[in-house]
Amino acid sequence: MFENVRIVLVNTSHPGNIGSVARAMKTMGLYKLYLVSPKLFPHDKANELASGALDVLGQAIVVETLEEAIADCHVVVGTSTRSRTIPWPLLTPRTCAEQIMAQPKEVNAAIVFGREQTGLTNEELHRCHFHVSIPSNPDYSSLNIAAAVQVLTYELRVASMAHPEISTWDYELANNEALEGLYEHLERVLVQLEFLNPKAPRQLMTRLKRLFNRTQLDVMEMNILRGILGAVEKRIK
Repeated sequence: MFENVRIVLVNTSHPGNIGSVARAMKTMGLYKLYLVSPKLFPHDKANELASGALDVLGQAIVVETLEEAIADCHVVVGTSTRSRTIPWPLLTPRTCAEQIMAQPKEVNAAIVFGREQTGLTNEELHRCHFHVSIPSNPDYSSLNIAAAVQVLTYELRVASMAHPEISTWDYELANNEALEGLYEHLERVLVQLEFLNPKAPRQLMTRLKRLFNRTQLDVMEMNILRGILGAVEKRIK
């Protein structure tokens, strides 16, 4: 049911939190755990708090960067508790789960959780198509990372029971690695056109990323855009 859904933890500092996350995942039927540069892993404390979810820990994939963890993902959701200067499409846990479960079965989806104290950086959040925020008591909004994972995975479980299998789109969605290539190409062309001043970018690329992330480009649409950009480059030369 969730073979294409992964939980990604970025720079987790306490190994016990990794174990608790593995337990939260397994209770809801999720098994794909990606760890981005964890401070301490493997670790006995992670095993201790996994409490029966050692299989999830055992197959956890450890990578150095967030880019590696989400490179082949088509839908990436970043968890965030702070309001941003440039608003991003913001989901509740329920709408997040519904969005993921409504995708064709071959779509790879990731929910990304940041550091225990500081969460995800703005740059990391800009790599996500959507943001999700868990409503909490404004006077005490601190939520343990395992508890946050439990909320999101519970909603995925509920949403999975409500969604029938979705028919396949004519082309698969462009994954995160391909989209980053598009953004680099677009930025290069905009600089050549002198539409973008690299010394004073004024959040232009951030807003364009938000635009394209919101549309969920498929591979053919992305190739069309890359072809247009290539034609513009030739015309400039």
